[in-house]
Amino acid sequence: MPLRNPIDIPKIPKTRKKKPHAALEAIPAKKPDKLEYYCKAFFRYDEKAKKQFYAFAIETVVEFTAFAYEVSVDVIKDKNVINLVVMGLKAKMNAVPRVQPARNESLFEDLFGDFTVNVVKQDGAINSADFHINIYNKEFSLLKQYKPKKKNNRLFCEFLVAEDEFSFSELH
Repeated sequence: MPLRNPIDIPKIPKTRKKKPHAALEAIPAKKPDKLEYYCKAFFRYDEKAKKQFYAFAIETVVEFTAFAYEVSVDVIKDKNVINLVVMGLKAKMNAVPRVQPARNESLFEDLFGDFTVNVVKQDGAINSADFHINIYNKEFSLLKQYKPKKKNNRLFCEFLVAEDEFSFSELH
């Protein structure tokens, strides 16, 4: 008995790609403040590219033991405002498991002066910080951190300048 030939090819639904701009407009559900992420700012020198970068690392407060994860971040840069939209966690291939937080580094080349960095969660919550950057004096300073005025906004991220992670070219 032959198999029946289908007339129509069945449609497979596409997975919905989350858009980072949608998170900026979303209004979060009312939840209590809970520290979930650190946003560390530092200078990073890339030996291979021989370039100096300004890095913002998003790192989870929770440390993972069995698997290694990476924080998935979409970057929206607009003049003196940098939006780091946390899209979720994704598993990394890791041969040797060790206790570590999930992390993502976003590198920038052309920052100088005062910048506002917003860490945005998928549900729409935003935490912000103002930084002053001066590469000539090797200065990366946190001016202030705050929650922007938004309905149901909550604190979930702490901003730091990670001087222990600074790296510069040997020539400077």
